[in-house]
Amino acid sequence: MSKIKVAVAGVGNCASALIQGVEYYKGVEDGANIPGLMHVDFGGYSIEDIEFVAAFEVNREKIGKDLSEAIFTDPNTCSRFADVPKLGVTVSPGPILDGVASYMRSPFKVYGKDRFRDVDVAGVLRDSGAEILINYLPVGSYNATRHYARAALEAGCAFINCIPEFIASDEVWSRRFEEKGLPIAGDDIKSQLGATILHRTLVKLCIDRGVFIDETYQLNIGGNTDFQNMTSEDRLKTKRISKTEAVTSLASYFMPTRIGPSDYVPFLNDKKVCYIYLKGRKFGDLPVKLTVKLEVEDSPNSAGVVIDVIRAVKLALDRGVAGPLISISSYAFKHPPIQVPDSEARMWVEDFISGKRSR
Repeated sequence: MSKIKVAVAGVGNCASALIQGVEYYKGVEDGANIPGLMHVDFGGYSIEDIEFVAAFEVNREKIGKDLSEAIFTDPNTCSRFADVPKLGVTVSPGPILDGVASYMRSPFKVYGKDRFRDVDVAGVLRDSGAEILINYLPVGSYNATRHYARAALEAGCAFINCIPEFIASDEVWSRRFEEKGLPIAGDDIKSQLGATILHRTLVKLCIDRGVFIDETYQLNIGGNTDFQNMTSEDRLKTKRISKTEAVTSLASYFMPTRIGPSDYVPFLNDKKVCYIYLKGRKFGDLPVKLTVKLEVEDSPNSAGVVIDVIRAVKLALDRGVAGPLISISSYAFKHPPIQVPDSEARMWVEDFISGKRSR
């Protein structure tokens, strides 16, 4: 199989986990089990078929470095679980736009115009031969996300939107990619075993067992720059919508729900702590309450999921499938074009791999 040439917008913790993961699992044989992956062989593509060819950042300490060095540069706190050799990819200065809140300029070490000028993103994508652009910008990057989406369209790149800005789930944007003959997947990546997927599972279990849910909440704390960025409610509108709809879409009735980041605790570094509470009524209107605590290393928790998405998008490119990829989006993202139970979405992906589903 040919290499899958990938570019990343944002060289933060999530990009670090993804790139380390690709290196860590190189050479794993077919038939092996890898935590976090649906398949070692995904429609003929393995992990080592993924090749990183371009990267964009606003952190002055990362710009100009080889991507292998930039992923371990402050303020990244992702656990180091793989040695990454030189990749031969120099990190380019990307446009700042609204990708950085005013209070995050110092933590993100944003470059000054006197030192760097942002590049022509579409031009870099074309020159690098990138086939897929992954959006890893900070939450709240409305204009910056759309800038990269337009650049992908101009350069002829597929687009994977890992953040809660609505692109794949937006009819106008998804149509633009379809008209260009390009696939798009998104929005807002799920983790392998994260707060949202666990919350969805618990809600689905209650509904399937006839428990009426009166109220539920999900509160999350963490210590990486993602949580620091989300200390402002102004950056959280789409994040709350994405996480909330992922849970409430499973119920056929109104379910009082509160979901979202709750606090930034610096010494947690890349650890995320989630608290889920659910109150309901079972037979005889008798009460049932459920409380769960989940602790994970945050950034690596979604890396395996993104590796599956990359290979699904590559299959779509090979097959000439354009527009929103319904199957992998429903399985791997919190705010896909179509919300279905996770078990159904997984079957859709299996059918997509085998060619029984077109998208």
